[in-house]
Amino acid sequence: MDVRRRSEDDLRRKIAELGPWFHNLEIGGVQTAPEHFLGDYPRFKWEGFKHVIPGDLQGCSVLDVGCNAGFYALEMKRRNAGRVVGIDTDARYLRQAQFVAAETGLNMEFKQMSVYDVGKLNEKFDLVIFMGVLYHLRHPLLALDLLYEQVVGDRMLFQCLQRGDERIPDLQEDYDFSEWSVFDRPDYPKLFFVKERYAGDPTNWFIPNKPAVEAMLSSSGFVIEANPEREVYLCRRGERHYAVEPPPGS
Repeated sequence: MDVRRRSEDDLRRKIAELGPWFHNLEIGGVQTAPEHFLGDYPRFKWEGFKHVIPGDLQGCSVLDVGCNAGFYALEMKRRNAGRVVGIDTDARYLRQAQFVAAETGLNMEFKQMSVYDVGKLNEKFDLVIFMGVLYHLRHPLLALDLLYEQVVGDRMLFQCLQRGDERIPDLQEDYDFSEWSVFDRPDYPKLFFVKERYAGDPTNWFIPNKPAVEAMLSSSGFVIEANPEREVYLCRRGERHYAVEPPPGS
């Protein structure tokens, strides 16, 4: 057996030891999740919206929230990003991400941290990646508020699972207390609450329809600049328009 073959066998062994993998990455010619139930995930998704991210991110700082094994952090580093930080609550995913960084020789930082603790980073990032996380959270608006207030300096790349109506409704700014029928409209912004589990996953808590996603982003102060693919948005940090003080009588 030659040295090259032994090296590949060792790589496969290490990848297997770190598994199971949710991100299918290619390391030294070896795929981490070649039998993924979604296919070549998340690369096939990335191919559909990667054009909205500049090809050269020189000088830009990037935070990947819910980084998993680091696919998007890796892609940002390949686009010449400066400081790239990935955070996740799952220690196994972070071990995978650190292994990927070591094998590729790219300088990326990974920390075990919840989205609710992003203020501890004490840093604003040029680009925050928040992909596939919101519907796993019991407090989704709090997460968006914290990202807006504490870490998003310019842009946010966002994705969230969606179900239900995809039409964006033309709604009034306010309705009388006696109004009921508007809430029966299929296109009214809705969050579907998952009491037990969805797709076998007990961490799927709230699944919004498209109107709710866009309304939540807007309410949190983000301006949608592009919707290049279903469920994916490029946003910039804008201004909030909701009242910070509670209304009279609350």
